[in-house]
Amino acid sequence: MHSSQRQNGLDRRHRMKQEISSGSILHDRYKVDRVIGQGGYGSILLAEDLRLSGRFCAVKQVSYDPSYPPGMLAEAREQFMREATVLARLDHPNLPKVSDFFSIEDNDFLVMDFIPGDDLRALIAKAESSKQFLNEADVLDWAMQIGDALSYLHNQNPAILHRDIKPSNIKVTPAGVVKLVDFGLVKLLAPGEVTITIMQGQGTALYSPLEQYGGDSNMMDGRADVYAFGSTLYHLLTNRPPVNVRDRFLDPGNLPAPREINPAISPRVEDAILWAMELHPNERPRDVKTFLKALTGETTSSLRHIAGKVSFREEQGLNKTEMILLYLAGGLTFFSLLLTLIRNI
Repeated sequence: MHSSQRQNGLDRRHRMKQEISSGSILHDRYKVDRVIGQGGYGSILLAEDLRLSGRFCAVKQVSYDPSYPPGMLAEAREQFMREATVLARLDHPNLPKVSDFFSIEDNDFLVMDFIPGDDLRALIAKAESSKQFLNEADVLDWAMQIGDALSYLHNQNPAILHRDIKPSNIKVTPAGVVKLVDFGLVKLLAPGEVTITIMQGQGTALYSPLEQYGGDSNMMDGRADVYAFGSTLYHLLTNRPPVNVRDRFLDPGNLPAPREINPAISPRVEDAILWAMELHPNERPRDVKTFLKALTGETTSSLRHIAGKVSFREEQGLNKTEMILLYLAGGLTFFSLLLTLIRNI
């Protein structure tokens, strides 16, 4: 009996890890051309849509951890279907359109627009190889488009977090349109319950905020994406990836200011980026729109002041004792993040 169970487990692992070859036809509709992306538990395939001649799409193959017990696997796949349904309803010019989703054995698939063009990681590499920096005006133009897409996601009901913003997940089409791609770690902030995710993971360490390592999704909101957005702009303007947030927590002074690396960056943009990259979420811009204002116009100091005023008003005139209790609660939350960090070291 134990031998049979062991063999079933091996069979399931094989099905989960099985690679899809070029020329395979998925769901009687999508003819695989080649693999264009690879991750820990899945890959992205370029495929031709046989029902719409000449249309190519990106098919995200989502596999699951083979160690999952059957109950957890079933729950994860149900969550995939719920999230895929939500993503298919999204319609924004800076997001790829999700057009279909389906399952084959132990794998789930998400079909979306194929976005031609270079990702921003490739543009950084080109600038670095020529010993130059990307133009700040171009980066700010991309930032406006990325910010518009993030605001759209955050204003959904329930709100959607991307959770993996980084240069390689942002593409620029030949027409100059920016697309925020790869919904691999996207989260729905469902009220009153633990948030759900298409693929397991915690984002990319160089761009992810401290609270993303805590394991409690209820501690996260749109300011987590603001941190990753700021970290991405840091990399774009300096050709240097930001310091890992866990290392920054242990030594807050080890993140070089952007203008120390690239003096052509304007002080306003530097201030905005460093604001977005504050370790504690309460110290960051309250939302993407506030961050965009800091990047392009109003000074960071005035926006910090306004944000403080607004948040105080929104607390409906809390008295001194209530404010002290709020600060204590915030301190305890941050202390819990510290304990999580120590456990992960």
